[in-house]
Amino acid sequence: MEVGVSMGMKNQNGSLKLSVMECGCYMKELDMTLNGGASWFYQVFIDAFSNHIRSSVENAITQKIMEGALKLDSFLGNLPKKISLDSVAAMNVTFVNDPLFKSSSVEFDIDGLFIPSNETTAPRDMLLGDIEFALPFGSSSKMLWISLDEDVFNSVSALYFKAGLLQRMVERIPDQFLLNTASWRFLIPQLYKKYPDDNMLLNISAISPPSVRINVGRIDATVELDITVNVLDFGKIVPVACMSVSVAVSGAAAVSGNNLGGRVELDYFSFTLKWSQVGKLHTVLVQTVLRTFLKNVFVPYVNSYLEQGFPLPIIKGFSIRDAYILTSYSKMIVSCDVSFIEPGALFPVQTQGRFTV
Repeated sequence: MEVGVSMGMKNQNGSLKLSVMECGCYMKELDMTLNGGASWFYQVFIDAFSNHIRSSVENAITQKIMEGALKLDSFLGNLPKKISLDSVAAMNVTFVNDPLFKSSSVEFDIDGLFIPSNETTAPRDMLLGDIEFALPFGSSSKMLWISLDEDVFNSVSALYFKAGLLQRMVERIPDQFLLNTASWRFLIPQLYKKYPDDNMLLNISAISPPSVRINVGRIDATVELDITVNVLDFGKIVPVACMSVSVAVSGAAAVSGNNLGGRVELDYFSFTLKWSQVGKLHTVLVQTVLRTFLKNVFVPYVNSYLEQGFPLPIIKGFSIRDAYILTSYSKMIVSCDVSFIEPGALFPVQTQGRFTV
């Protein structure tokens, strides 16, 4: 018996539409033998209607395939077009372009950019092009490839910046003595003279969305900050100085479970005095304090969020294993195998960028 089916898949308003182009079943020969009792009598009828039985089986198998294709088409059409990350951000998971069928894989292009969680998704025309990179040793046999463009990361940073979430008032740090004017007496003499032994607060605010750049073998990010020095004078917060700080970090991504996370380290920074009500700053001493603050407070704070990460596009009931991460020009590729962990309905957990199955 031979069974053949040809199906097509197209993008239809951001969803996948499956259609059966050809389907058939051919049974070359059917042999049925009955034994015992009056089997010899019924065998006559079976032999006489063997062609009819064969035709009925062929039609039944074809019908079952068509029914299965309809169920799969319904499933694809009901895939979510937006998946919420939190109360602020959601990922646009509408499909763009038609699936690309290769000799041993199928490639799907997905919008993948972050949008406000209360915004309605709309399919967009995007020309992503093909992915060109050198295959790392042993990775070509992986079951799943996920390619994330750096625009995905920049879209979420822009979204959180617009929502006003990239700012924080720092009241406590590991070296708490630094948040007292007594420790700044040599950095800003007028500060200690005007506010002796007063506690301090640092207001850190991003003045533009952090910029993420993915290069071969590394991930870089730059963030522009305003750090306002405040004094707590008899319970009243008094701004006394403000510095513009440009911070450059680099890091690496890692897969934990089905989540993509990462960590960064401080590369370098520069600063200028934006304004001051307590005179000039001692540049060398301020630079030392800023470096300590950025390494011991700012970077660990950023890493606490990056380590949480976000889910990768894995269907519910499957788990990532043996993941390998490759960074190319403006793209990050996650190459991995998947394993089945539980039965149940199949619904995607998260998706973005482009992934190849």
